[in-house]
Amino acid sequence: MRNLHIAVQTETKPLDRFFAHCVGAGRAGEMLRAEALRQLSYLQETCGFRYLRFHGLFSDDMAVCRLDREGKLQFNWQYIDLVIDAMLERHIRPLIELGFMPDCLKSGEQTIFWWRGNVTPPKDMRQWHELVSAFTRHVTRRYGAQEVRQWYFEVWNEPNLKGFFTGTQQDYFALYDASADAVKAVDPAYRVGGPGTAGLDEGTWVAELIAHCHKNRVPLDFVSTHAYGVEGHLDQFGERRHRLEKNKDCIIEEVLRARNDVKNSAMPQLPVIFTEWSNSYSPRDNVHDSYVTAPFILYTLKRCQGLAQSMSYWTFTDIFEEPGPGPEPFHGGFGLMNSQGLCKPSFYAYRWLCELPENELETSDADSYAATDCDTVHVLLWDYTHPAQDADNQDYFIRDLPAKALEDAQVELEGLQSGDYCVETCRVGHMANDVYTQYLRTGLRELIGRDTPTREQTEALRKQTDGRPESVSTLRAGADGRAKLTVAMRENDVVRIILRRNEG
Repeated sequence: MRNLHIAVQTETKPLDRFFAHCVGAGRAGEMLRAEALRQLSYLQETCGFRYLRFHGLFSDDMAVCRLDREGKLQFNWQYIDLVIDAMLERHIRPLIELGFMPDCLKSGEQTIFWWRGNVTPPKDMRQWHELVSAFTRHVTRRYGAQEVRQWYFEVWNEPNLKGFFTGTQQDYFALYDASADAVKAVDPAYRVGGPGTAGLDEGTWVAELIAHCHKNRVPLDFVSTHAYGVEGHLDQFGERRHRLEKNKDCIIEEVLRARNDVKNSAMPQLPVIFTEWSNSYSPRDNVHDSYVTAPFILYTLKRCQGLAQSMSYWTFTDIFEEPGPGPEPFHGGFGLMNSQGLCKPSFYAYRWLCELPENELETSDADSYAATDCDTVHVLLWDYTHPAQDADNQDYFIRDLPAKALEDAQVELEGLQSGDYCVETCRVGHMANDVYTQYLRTGLRELIGRDTPTREQTEALRKQTDGRPESVSTLRAGADGRAKLTVAMRENDVVRIILRRNEG
């Protein structure tokens, strides 16, 4: 039998909140949408991420710059201001991704995604430098240097993929050098890093960028890269077929590799930031909607603790248009919430993780957290059973996938004050806060096809999967401060338990 032993009165350690450092969104222009901002508000009320990262800050739908008749750059920060203002109002700061290439600066015609972000190097590096410099000066004037010193400036996105950058590694280094110089010229304390690369078997350019910056005395304040849990690296229109990697530790190994690249470099203390991660890089993969993603998130994050300073989940919302707007309510989008704001199982994995108190306790169990404050004890435990797929994700995760029962877990607590405790138990798993399976089982997929659900249908799904406790019970701690809970478990369940001492 699985056994968690938690000594409440023992010495605690501060909970490492690297998991709540950053989260992703599709592109800057999507953050002008009312529903995206409503979902961001809810995300911040429940999870409280510190940073938000997205593509397309300089893409043409943001109307950032143009050339006048004399060939001089003219700037327009109106849309950028609206986006950053809205973020700061919601207590989330930007992790700035510098890209993609404005039309007036491009050296070629290659674009990516439905919204056609240009991925060519600048035709004139001096103009790119001018753009980055002007942007940095603008945000400094608007928000103040003290605020902007808390931001991050990441140079480009996945330049080691030709789909995202048509230049060579040396072209990227030149782009990085110009960007770092432009940012640091405004304030040397501003944080600049990269390369924001895809996790290729051939290499992530992390070691190479560190070596380049060290040799040429170019500022580098952090390194960034990405990791996903399926084979391959780019599926911009969601047309390819995938299976989860057979090795369920594949992302953990990517994080360890990046950490070792830094450790063995000339800059061994650099922070390691994963600015994208998920179990699939495809924007049309229903594994993102499935309940199995919730324990996968927790399983992976727990094992990356101490290796990375940030793990930015890609993304918080299905209002995401790389392959075009999502064609149906559950289309395999990346988001923790779907386009209607319905919370997927993955959302609850993050919410319950982020709601843990500050003081972490040992649990004697690798797949769990425990934490306490002066009023409560929180226990978060899960089972991650890697799916035994008999088909590609696009066929496997469109099914209703019932979960097998496991042995109960025993949670043994000691060091409690004697008396009665209220025990609140919440669950994510098959048909438990599992909006996608509810959607399948109610026949809505067949009923509405690619239409949108009515308001009544949406609210019915929301009420069925609103995260409320599955049970509220009473537990007595004896004079010896001990108590025991028995927790029913199934494959790929996530269970949250909160103990509150009854007063009086």
